[in-house]
Amino acid sequence: MDQRLSLVTLGVVDIVRARRFYCDGLGWRESSAGNESVCFIDAGGVVLGLYGREALAEDAGISAEGDGFAGFALAHNVASEADVDRVLAEAVAAGATLVKSARKVFWGGYSGYFADPDGHLWEVAHNPFFPLNADGRVQLPPPAD
Repeated sequence: MDQRLSLVTLGVVDIVRARRFYCDGLGWRESSAGNESVCFIDAGGVVLGLYGREALAEDAGISAEGDGFAGFALAHNVASEADVDRVLAEAVAAGATLVKSARKVFWGGYSGYFADPDGHLWEVAHNPFFPLNADGRVQLPPPAD
């Protein structure tokens, strides 16, 4: 299998509300590939999909029931601590819930968390060990051989 993540699909309760949060609130731009049932957003090389929670569970053949911590968090890395504070404030203004205010963290960076209107957890982080390139993408060190 190639080492690549192509698309992350979030199961949402209300596609209109999710579109409003990500596109109107955060200012992200929706692709024309979507329709009234699904939204696709270019998230810097990975596609973020918004799709009905029930429909996504049905497609995967699993139950849509369940809440609480899902065992993962999405992350948005930024260039500075001030950017972390700014992005968290923008997310809250757009309708997110602040889960953890920004602070210095044990691994040497600065981060905080918000939850989108469906409870999907996002970390906003400045990681001084993962510099960003001109496009804002994380630059990892090369693989260890």
